[in-house]
Amino acid sequence: MNKLIPQKVGVAILLPMVLTCMHLKAQEVYDNDGLKVNLNLEMVGAVLHSDQNYAVMGNKVEGNSSWSEGYAKYGTSLTQQLVGDSQLYGAFDLVSSATWGDGDAAGVTLGNEHKTNVENAYVGWKSGNLLPKMGTDGVDISIGKRSLQIGEGFLILGDLFNYGNVDLGENISRGGAYYLAARKSFAQTAKISLGGSEGVRSDLIWLKSNNKAQAKTELAAMTLEKVSDSSVWGLTWIHGLDQDEHLTELLGLKDRRDMDTVSIRFMNTLGYENLKISGEYAYQDSKQNKEENAWYVQGSWKFSDVVTKPSLTYRYSQFSEQYDPLFYGSNGGYGTWFQGEVAANYGGPFSSNTKVHYLSGSIFPREDLELGTAYYNFKTIDKSAYDYSGSEVDIYARWMIKEHYFISPLVGLFNPKKSSSEGGLQLGKADTNVYSQLILGVFF
Repeated sequence: MNKLIPQKVGVAILLPMVLTCMHLKAQEVYDNDGLKVNLNLEMVGAVLHSDQNYAVMGNKVEGNSSWSEGYAKYGTSLTQQLVGDSQLYGAFDLVSSATWGDGDAAGVTLGNEHKTNVENAYVGWKSGNLLPKMGTDGVDISIGKRSLQIGEGFLILGDLFNYGNVDLGENISRGGAYYLAARKSFAQTAKISLGGSEGVRSDLIWLKSNNKAQAKTELAAMTLEKVSDSSVWGLTWIHGLDQDEHLTELLGLKDRRDMDTVSIRFMNTLGYENLKISGEYAYQDSKQNKEENAWYVQGSWKFSDVVTKPSLTYRYSQFSEQYDPLFYGSNGGYGTWFQGEVAANYGGPFSSNTKVHYLSGSIFPREDLELGTAYYNFKTIDKSAYDYSGSEVDIYARWMIKEHYFISPLVGLFNPKKSSSEGGLQLGKADTNVYSQLILGVFF
């Protein structure tokens, strides 16, 4: 069994199922005496092709793969207004997912997956103006099955790893839709947020995953932040409580029990409306590996006074040899924190033992259309076991058609330095892989 299992899955931006699917317009179905009930729908689909396959799971051969993925998330959400503008809220959603065709290029899915189960089931309470010293919604308490995020998703942004029917000696399938990450919710969560959304604020979090690909990890976390329109300063502490020992050994995962991860992050505009500088440094201490770390620094500039409003971004990130990326995820676009559509999903590296240079640019010919390109340069730090060095260029468009429809074509050129026989993951020769995908969606 190949233990070079990627610690990521999918694109967490709101993407979508198939154009042939009929859509239901989510609508308010009840509004009386402060109680509002809505029906919700999110459908996401993708058609994908990779000219090359990768030796991640040990079940692929040299050649290409073509496959499709899709999911539909459907359910209801409600709010009940209470005294002092406080509010009870909750949601219940099901998700149906499937993968068809050859399965993905890494062999995580086989193309015969389908599953329906509960995605969200949670309740919460926001204080509104009931506690004025705490600010608007200065206390927010929730419990249940849902996705949670810390900061920009560098450490935690949902439970995104969606295995298929790959044979690893135990059934750990989550229903496929590996790239789209159909399932994002942690099985059990409890969260207390203090201080609202601005000023000095804090989150206290407990979460437990039932995802076998994450060895059913259980964590506790605490954040302390100072937030304004022009800057963010944040401190995060994450402590590993428990995980399944059998799955940890079976999948060759890191032991997160009693592992501590501490990070400091920032964002600042330096007084310029078009500038955004950000970064984060994470330090990790575990029984297995002492003093692991990961960090990045990024700068972005938007030319808001120029036609098409072009923007440029440069980022440098580095992940030490045995760094555990935990539950990292996308914060709204390509490249964060799944760096490279081929590299992050199939060809490596997987946010460990690597240095990454990232440069991207985009334009907006119209408000609802983005045209962009991104360049990645990957360098493996310790090459004694493998070498996932290489480069990737992605060219993409993201278009919101009308109000509820989304389409995003992408072409990627991935050039690994080594083939699988030389210490890389690409089967056959280390030729340039031409990768393509088309994502379609309907959501309300």
